Amino acid sequence: MALTGRAALLALLGTLAVLLAPRPGPAVAGVALLIVALVVVDLLLAGSVRPLRFTRSGERLVRLGESVAVELIVENPGSRRARGVLRDAWPPSAGATPRHLPLDVPPGERRRLVTTLTPTRRGDREAVTVTVRSLGPLGVAARQGSHRVPWSVRVLPPFLSRKHLPAKLSKLRELEGRHPSMIRGQGTEFDSLREYVVGDDVRSIDWRATARRNDVVVRTWRPERDRRVLIVLDTGRTSAGRVGTAPIPLAGEVPGGAGRERSRVVPGWPRLDWSMDAALLLAALASRAGDRVDFMAHDRGVRAWVSGTGRTELMSSLVNAMAPIEAELVEADSAGMVAAVMARARRRCLVVVLTDLNPAALEEGLLPVLPRLSSRHLVLLAAVSDPQVAEMAAGRGTSELVYGAAAAEHLSAGRRRITALLRRQGVEVVDTAPEQIAPALADAYLALKAAGRL
Repeated sequence: MALTGRAALLALLGTLAVLLAPRPGPAVAGVALLIVALVVVDLLLAGSVRPLRFTRSGERLVRLGESVAVELIVENPGSRRARGVLRDAWPPSAGATPRHLPLDVPPGERRRLVTTLTPTRRGDREAVTVTVRSLGPLGVAARQGSHRVPWSVRVLPPFLSRKHLPAKLSKLRELEGRHPSMIRGQGTEFDSLREYVVGDDVRSIDWRATARRNDVVVRTWRPERDRRVLIVLDTGRTSAGRVGTAPIPLAGEVPGGAGRERSRVVPGWPRLDWSMDAALLLAALASRAGDRVDFMAHDRGVRAWVSGTGRTELMSSLVNAMAPIEAELVEADSAGMVAAVMARARRRCLVVVLTDLNPAALEEGLLPVLPRLSSRHLVLLAAVSDPQVAEMAAGRGTSELVYGAAAAEHLSAGRRRITALLRRQGVEVVDTAPEQIAPALADAYLALKAAGRL
């Protein structure tokens, strides 16, 4: 049972009448009995919430930043009208609106209610409870009850970097010879013959074909296809730090609004989410290039594994595997990661490791075991840098800013030193700002293709 605002108003009016009455004896008992009678009658006439039946329908997948509708069908098999308010409760990060829905279901009928979800985090969002408050005809008292109506919506990574895909595919078509620009290099496949033009590499001249014609003929090449690309996502503690600004506002944030609280910088995505976005762009590009793409997420063990997926199902499989992954606040097991890669990739392939260039973590973790991996595979390490470090390095004017600049320069020097160590071991390194990591990683892949190293 629940009392409404009308009941509280009646109680207040009754109290005032008692206080203002000259002789409150019989008046007190009469007012009290009247209020109790109204509450009891209204409660008896209110529709019961216990026999109500609920079913759900709607979408189960949504990209982060987009909205999705979830329908709730309410059926009333009872003999009284169920009239009142319904709350379909979801976790705060599901962004459920509206919070309360009006309900009016006559006996033997059903009604459809719609809740809109605009999630602010990746992962699976589970419905909590459906709470119904059924009012009596007077609106003084109500019956209230909760029901479990299971439903889950998986929030997928947004893949914001797909806007770069057309430009990268255009470069890929140039490498494959669909445009006039051709590439040559060790490890590429012969494509066709054409006449020599000024600027062509004389090493590509086909002397036998030239001898059979009146013109000089050169060979054209195209990148080898059906290579393997293994994307390894580090989900350890270093991937939890937030960098940059959030392309999709977080719950409760109002970027660009007025006032001190609303004008503050919105926290950015975790490094893990930026890395996922870059991995998706690379996977889309490599699959279009005809290469086989596998994916592994690892911290202390293998968190996710996608392999043997065709081109048409690849992106769907990747976003579904990435969606529930969250950064674990533990040190990543680099030796275990290398062992997992070596066990799953026995033939030479491109291994792309998305992690952070944290000097302490890499020197104790990845660097000692990296030669084992780079001796068999071509390794490309991609890391998201923090733009705030560059801003701090330019700070001057006060002692606090100078100390901050010194700390930022120390961190930047450590990243440069680690980058140099990695490159001396034959590892390609991409270290750039959050918004540039996805296109930069795609460019590095295309450069390896153009050089014939993949």
